Amino acid sequence: MDAPWYKGFRYPAEVISHVVWLYHRFPLSFREVEEMLLERGVVVSYETIRQWCARSGPEYARGLRRRQPRPGDKWDLDKAFIKVNRELKYLWRAVDQDGNVLDILVQNRRNTAAARRFLHKLLTGTGSVPRVIVTDKLRSYGAAHREVMPSVEHRSHKGLNNRAENSHQPTRQRERAMKGFRSVGSAQRFLAVFSRVSPHFRPRCHQLAAPRYRAEMIVRFAIWYHIAGIAALPQPA
Repeated sequence: MDAPWYKGFRYPAEVISHVVWLYHRFPLSFREVEEMLLERGVVVSYETIRQWCARSGPEYARGLRRRQPRPGDKWDLDKAFIKVNRELKYLWRAVDQDGNVLDILVQNRRNTAAARRFLHKLLTGTGSVPRVIVTDKLRSYGAAHREVMPSVEHRSHKGLNNRAENSHQPTRQRERAMKGFRSVGSAQRFLAVFSRVSPHFRPRCHQLAAPRYRAEMIVRFAIWYHIAGIAALPQPA
């Protein structure tokens, strides 16, 4: 277990990576993950599980991001309301034409400054410039687009960015299970990991026959184990 983010943990990488996978793949609380581990004979507190997810989750997400294919040249942008400490905030999201999540950002507003900040984050994080961006009719997009990427074509129309809107659905499910987020920072940290881990284990199963789906999942688990520093497939406890 050579990865630096495991330092100080007495449990092996197999257990920690399994916990992070459970928490970010399924709508489970820390206490529910604790109960599932106890059933397998692993005694660990929900606070320890929280620490594992906080420290190891971002590292796994970075590993998945490095292995993500180069973004397509058409980006769909959208924003959605999320509840943070009982207040409504904005979750900005961008996906490419293949449905790959490019980045997310939780912000207090949806004005030009917020749109500009998100576009800068997108360009910096992806290291590429799209051919086209597709947004809804929010005027802030147009103003920010003219400042940040004026050479990129901007298509603005209600309903054109359905791909980005659909990408919010897993987040909606998780938000309901969590009953909202406690702070903007905690929402950003969780969703930054969730937006990498969850799609990795959600291939478009409706487009795949069962044998191909299972083969695809085996490949995706192998990538996960490699990122987690696990030499062999984890064995049941």
